[in-house]
Amino acid sequence: MKFCFVLIFSFCLALGASAQNTPPSSLSDDLRALVEIPGVPGYEQQVAAKIAERVKAISPSLKVVTDEQSNVTVTLGSGAPHRLIAAPMDEPGYVVSGITPEGYLTIQRLPQGGNLPLFNELYAAQPVKIGTSKGAWINGAVAGVSIHLQPQRQHPPSPADLDNMFIDVGATSAAEARAGGADVLSPLAIDRKLYAMGSGRFTAPAVGDRFGDAALLEVLRHTDPAKIKGTVTFAFVAQQWLGARGLQRLIYHLKPDELIFVGRLMRAAAPPPSAQRGPANAGEAAPGFKEPTGSGVLIASEKPDADASGLAADLKQLASQSSIALKPDFSAPLFPRGGYMFQPALPARTVQLAVATQFPSTPGEVIDGHDVTSLIALLETYLTGSAQKADLPEAKPISEPTHTHPQSAPSVESTIQNFIETYGVSGGHEANMRQTVTTLLPSWAKPQTDNAGNLVLHWTAPAGSKSPKIAVVAHMDEIGYEVHSILPDGRLELETKGGGVLAYFLGHAGLVHSANGIHPGVVELPEGWDKQDFQWPRGPRAMFHMNIGAHTPDQAAQMGVKQGDFVTIPKQYRKLMGNRASARAFDDRVGCAALVAATWALGQKLDRDVTFIWSTSEELGLEGAAAAAKNMDAAGRTPDYVFAVDTFVSADSPLESPRFGDAILGKGFVVRAIDNSNVVPHNQVKKVLSLAGSANAPAQYGVTGGGNDGAASLVYGATDVALGWPLRYSHSPAEVIDVRDLDALGKIITAISRSW
Repeated sequence: MKFCFVLIFSFCLALGASAQNTPPSSLSDDLRALVEIPGVPGYEQQVAAKIAERVKAISPSLKVVTDEQSNVTVTLGSGAPHRLIAAPMDEPGYVVSGITPEGYLTIQRLPQGGNLPLFNELYAAQPVKIGTSKGAWINGAVAGVSIHLQPQRQHPPSPADLDNMFIDVGATSAAEARAGGADVLSPLAIDRKLYAMGSGRFTAPAVGDRFGDAALLEVLRHTDPAKIKGTVTFAFVAQQWLGARGLQRLIYHLKPDELIFVGRLMRAAAPPPSAQRGPANAGEAAPGFKEPTGSGVLIASEKPDADASGLAADLKQLASQSSIALKPDFSAPLFPRGGYMFQPALPARTVQLAVATQFPSTPGEVIDGHDVTSLIALLETYLTGSAQKADLPEAKPISEPTHTHPQSAPSVESTIQNFIETYGVSGGHEANMRQTVTTLLPSWAKPQTDNAGNLVLHWTAPAGSKSPKIAVVAHMDEIGYEVHSILPDGRLELETKGGGVLAYFLGHAGLVHSANGIHPGVVELPEGWDKQDFQWPRGPRAMFHMNIGAHTPDQAAQMGVKQGDFVTIPKQYRKLMGNRASARAFDDRVGCAALVAATWALGQKLDRDVTFIWSTSEELGLEGAAAAAKNMDAAGRTPDYVFAVDTFVSADSPLESPRFGDAILGKGFVVRAIDNSNVVPHNQVKKVLSLAGSANAPAQYGVTGGGNDGAASLVYGATDVALGWPLRYSHSPAEVIDVRDLDALGKIITAISRSW
């Protein structure tokens, strides 16, 4: 027996002030506007509203119809023939299916089936947006395993398994999550930004799902209705990933004479597990996509090697006459075989047009804008006999973020936000962070840069002082990559700077930081990533590749990219519910922020010998701290105590075991009593906890993984007392902290500096 449940979810529109303004009129602006709005199947309302808004901006006289399914149609002309040109609006994503008592969201993928290689894995430890019933989008972070807690773990949870996908919205209970706007049936999609790359390429999640919408808007912008013969309906259809439901509805009601569907190539259905390696299909390869980006317009077909006929043949001839590249490629059929619905017949004259995408349906999907302009030219020529040139401006480097000097002590949250938005990878690439730290310090603080790039601020003890010498160190560097070489095809070969889970970074947008600014691109997935038997590469010396849109080393050089530039994954400070926040590189921007807060609190005069060090290259083996320790020893200033401030990688996560790294977010700073590089004497642990009580700084203590900068001073006779704060999902794009722990960390550093 089958039971059908109909759930109606009111996902309201929140267009705000933008609806009052005329949007820019260009292909790239349309693409950006549409890609940056999530549109999970069945939740395309805001994408539909944005399309309707932009159609009205083209001409207020155009009649826009949006039906109950959120399909948007615009009809020009009258009479026969009736042509339907349709593009899909939706993208693969998720819907909230439950909320745990601890406040984590559980999810189900939409579509629930389909052939989407690595889709779940590439969402792991990524920032996401969750839609509310009022049309707003709130921040979340997909839980991911912390790399520091995985050694000796025998069976870590698989990120491919939906049972291991939890969404952290900062809530500590189901009631708090709901009060903040998350609920069962909320749509969820990865956070995104459209990046323009070199040579007219673009990358963003869902760019392969929205290029057709942007193309149709551009055709509408250029089309003179008086030149239309018969009737043309432009349609932006919903739920294409759920069995082409929107397209089927329109075909049934409009009964067009011909259909041009403009949308991504679709993979063949994945074989059932029992059939993947059976003898009957041994040696057979599933049909796949052949054409690379830059190939022009593609005619999609289940049988791409067959001769074109009907409408496809007409378009092929027209493309040849207009010098537009047109090639066949594989795609699964527009309508699924089987399914729950009656399926109307496709018009006899039906064709699907597409463009090639690199890394399709991944966060780092790439399209070539010239392919889209060729597609637009073909459609315009077919409809009116001529085509206008679509605007495709050349990408320009993005400026590095800059910050202003505060006139009074900044809040710890504003300081950490400034640090998060500053980039600086291990290995001599910390200059931006040095500048930001210096900018945010009080005017009286004049830190010096040593021979290792460390930033050093020293308070000198008065003569005769018997107080112990104190050093407090936090590292400025973050994990990332360095350009090792530029390959003959213009791609960059990258060397890793610091460790992380590969799925958190590969297959996502990346940023090359060069002398003339930031150049977006994609950190490429390894060869064979879309095969059933794919395994992530292993080994510390693996090299990776990045596509920035260059085709030759000379083009890369003309862009300003060179060997030795550093590469990062984009990052942004995102507030979660309560006092929590998510970002990449809290490790060790939080420690740096705590030292800045303590500097403001301590003031210029201090009656003891205290040194604050913002160190370099910690992620490569404590290199900056080692140089600082050597320098202090050579100057006769070896500290009696070094307080290394770094992450306490926490098991306060649905994916980790509490037997190790057991510290709770929001319960205060943590004494890193034991890690991979040091054991703090127990009497010193107790002394810190006692001082924390006096300083009103909530405190915890425990055992975690990783090393700390203080270990570099052990050989010179210092005692290493490591401090930290609880961090979820370490070395990932969606690390999570509680800002109250940062506040407690600043307080204990201040108290130690004054009275240890």
